[in-house]
Amino acid sequence: MIKVAIIGTGAIASAHIKAYQQFADRCEIIALCDLYVEKAKSTVEEFHLNAHIYTKCDELLQDTDIDLISICTPPYTHAEIAVAALNAGKHVLVEKPMAASLEECDAMNDAQQKSGRVLSVISQNRFTNPMMKLKSILETGLMGPIVHTQVDSFWWRGHSYYDLWWRGTWEKEGGGCTLNHAVHHIDIFHWMNGMPSEVTAVTTNTSHDNAEVEDLSVAICSYPNGSLGQITSSVVHHGEEQQLIFQGKNARVSVPWKVRASKSKENGFPERDHELEQKIQQHYEAVTDLSYEGHAAQVDDVLCAIEGKKSVLVDGHAGRRTLELITAIYQSANTRQSASLPLNESSPFYTRKGILENARHFYEKTASVKNFSENVITTGGKYE
Repeated sequence: MIKVAIIGTGAIASAHIKAYQQFADRCEIIALCDLYVEKAKSTVEEFHLNAHIYTKCDELLQDTDIDLISICTPPYTHAEIAVAALNAGKHVLVEKPMAASLEECDAMNDAQQKSGRVLSVISQNRFTNPMMKLKSILETGLMGPIVHTQVDSFWWRGHSYYDLWWRGTWEKEGGGCTLNHAVHHIDIFHWMNGMPSEVTAVTTNTSHDNAEVEDLSVAICSYPNGSLGQITSSVVHHGEEQQLIFQGKNARVSVPWKVRASKSKENGFPERDHELEQKIQQHYEAVTDLSYEGHAAQVDDVLCAIEGKKSVLVDGHAGRRTLELITAIYQSANTRQSASLPLNESSPFYTRKGILENARHFYEKTASVKNFSENVITTGGKYE
């Protein structure tokens, strides 16, 4: 039986708890940690947990019964907690984004390598039937080389969203919608399409004058083969339509699922290639559905890795690549120059210190509340 602790009992912690509870024959939540004891007590009661409550991480890490820790705290704390947990011999599942800087990602991966423990970064959107089916389609090569990718990471958040004490600042949240919302789709983007060689980006804040960070960004990603990708990250889009579209030389596919294929008439104008569309559709329908989806599927993935059955799908290196692409967007937008990848210690945005020194403040944070009375979050599109 794998013993689990959860650090941070804010809104996202409930997704972890519900996921672990689906595998009650394999794991048990035995500890919670939060600065606010009442929040932790409320969580224990809500989910009927038999868990000890800690207010300090270092005390929790001394509990030798704990095998696995879920980190559900604000991004700026992820690295410190994860490194300490790995050094204490614990396995770690950390919420997105992996950390607040590439330097911190590298420290986490170094600690993982030295400890030999499992480190996985939450990327629950990979663990959905639409995404797994799309990934399988791309791997068939039926579409031909990818020539253009479109990522619409559209979310909507009201003005008060950034009143929460840690949100809306470079120091504590680490960035705006590009880091904390589009991270899901940017992870999918590089998982399916590989890492670009160059990024050119613009960021702005259109609707949230209580935040230092951006609420809208647009990035163009360039690949050595000439392919382009465009990523729009937003918390100002009503309706929150979210999609990824891959245009190949032979066909186009997307989530939400749609397939179209064209072939050329004698004069170069298009006509539907129904035969290729049917072949792609048949492959899509033949892909077996997942046993679990979302956080539950990723928890299952981590438990299997701890049990020695497989490696995790999303390890610390995959988590770093996601942050690397996001960092390139911030670097380009703030320096007003294209950013070349890979990024390393020479990047002005490699460290938290560098980010704080170089990131533009659109506004200064003017409000700070400890907690909202409502602890329910929404997670955007279902990709169906």
